[in-house]
Amino acid sequence: MLKGSMVALVTPMDEENRINYPKVAELLEWHIENSTDGLVILGTTGEASTMTFEEEKEFVAFCNDKIAKRVPMIVGSGSNSTATAISNSQAFAELGADYLLVVTPYYNKTNNEGMIRHFESIADSVTVPIIMYNVPSRTGCNITPEVVGKLAKHPNIIGIKEASGDMSYVMNISKYINETFALYSGNDDVIVPLLSVGGTGVISVWANIMPKEVHDLVRLYLDGKTAESLAIQIKYLDLIAALFYEVNPIPVKAALNWMGWEVGSLRMPLGEMGAEAYQRLVLVLERFEEELR
Repeated sequence: MLKGSMVALVTPMDEENRINYPKVAELLEWHIENSTDGLVILGTTGEASTMTFEEEKEFVAFCNDKIAKRVPMIVGSGSNSTATAISNSQAFAELGADYLLVVTPYYNKTNNEGMIRHFESIADSVTVPIIMYNVPSRTGCNITPEVVGKLAKHPNIIGIKEASGDMSYVMNISKYINETFALYSGNDDVIVPLLSVGGTGVISVWANIMPKEVHDLVRLYLDGKTAESLAIQIKYLDLIAALFYEVNPIPVKAALNWMGWEVGSLRMPLGEMGAEAYQRLVLVLERFEEELR
């Protein structure tokens, strides 16, 4: 079972807004050196929705070569079209993905039967394990607890990234956690609460800037050192909040650039962080400058 801190990796861009592959390689090495347990590429934080399919395939192949199976590579392959999601999943599996992260169908909000058929069709099309991604604030739809229970029984669906922020919902789906179906936090501010009901890790935006701390938080909890884990969570709550002053990944890219990583700008329609929000972000970053530099 996949456990620990999986970073939802940003995609560095060069001055012409193309993928900056030398910087990607630097980031991958930094995360592996700092104990990141898995690398999630082509996710929301990675601006995958702004890439062409050819760019995505090139990016997956590059990352697979650089990671070289030292840690798992989790690749976002979802779409609001089931056929496209199947095509993406098959292509990324062939290029070396260890796991696939599949978001719910967005825009065309399906019913429960459509949701089940969507995920089952994708899971049946590949042998690479599937992690479902529930993020209703972005997709406009939610995987109901009953549907989670149904899909948790599929042999190739091994977990869910839960990013609703609704702890009541989390409690309702926690009953389906077992040795073959895992729960991963999709919200950095509630990692410990999700671990407390049986979660085994986080797919994290925060880990982009503090990979070792997020790894330690999860590892300590899983090792039974819950007080130490909670202390890390509480210590950095203001910093976590600052990474969402504007829509992700705008603030985390700004934070990485402030740290000197030179990950570049964002692809449209994402815009640069507003001046007021950026100043608020910098004030928080400066409070943790010693740990971040």
